[in-house]
Amino acid sequence: MAQLTCSGLTLGYEGQAVLRELSFTVHAGDYLCIVGENGSGKSTLMKTVLGLMKPLSGQIEWGEGLHANEIGYLPQQTVVQKDFPATVREIVLSGCQGRAGKRPFYSREEKRLARENMERMGVTQFARRCYRNLSGGQQQRVLLARALCATQKLLLLDEPVSGLDPMVTAEMYDLIARLHQEGVTVIMISHDIAAAVRYATHILHVGQHVFFGTAEAYRQTEMARRFLPGPDAAGKTQEEEKKHRKKKDKKKGKKKEKKRAEGKGTAGKGGEDE
Repeated sequence: MAQLTCSGLTLGYEGQAVLRELSFTVHAGDYLCIVGENGSGKSTLMKTVLGLMKPLSGQIEWGEGLHANEIGYLPQQTVVQKDFPATVREIVLSGCQGRAGKRPFYSREEKRLARENMERMGVTQFARRCYRNLSGGQQQRVLLARALCATQKLLLLDEPVSGLDPMVTAEMYDLIARLHQEGVTVIMISHDIAAAVRYATHILHVGQHVFFGTAEAYRQTEMARRFLPGPDAAGKTQEEEKKHRKKKDKKKGKKKEKKRAEGKGTAGKGGEDE
């Protein structure tokens, strides 16, 4: 059964359409990546799905008893949000607000859920630390734990690796893939199309041309060939990508060692000349 069905959506601001007649379906267990050029309407689509904006036309239907306030959402962080003066435990617990409603305190069950999700995301050791003192990757793990407190069914992620270094980016992608393997449906906005076709089950490419279908079908399109030149157009498995990264890291290490050796040799010659 579909968890989310969007039919004939036209989206935009003040009557000006950004996307027209967009239709797609997300089933339980899917991993959908929304990709496209800057300004193509990806964030507008995410806000509309979340109920923060109304579509100019078309319908959004939730299945399996899901409602817009029952999904986990990880937004792009602003500078102010990154500097938020609260403990990690408080941030994660705030994901239970939808469950608590108007109740002015968290229940024992909600506190247990927060502990479990902190353990799940590997941030338990930071529970009493101030959120703003964490690294970017640690903050994203905390926000994922918070999103999981809102739901165990569907996560919406808006560029979750934005601003992270390559190693932390790879860890974040692996973490999201693990959540998906555990049964969580994932809808993610990404600028990294190579990673999108590697990890996702389905791709929604928005912009001048629109594509919706499986990642495998997307790899065969002209759009994929434009954005994925060379071997990436054929796609790689997660295991192949890990091996590829290890080889690159080894090569970088050898180059650094060679440069150090050359530097020492140059320094020695300079001393002899003097």
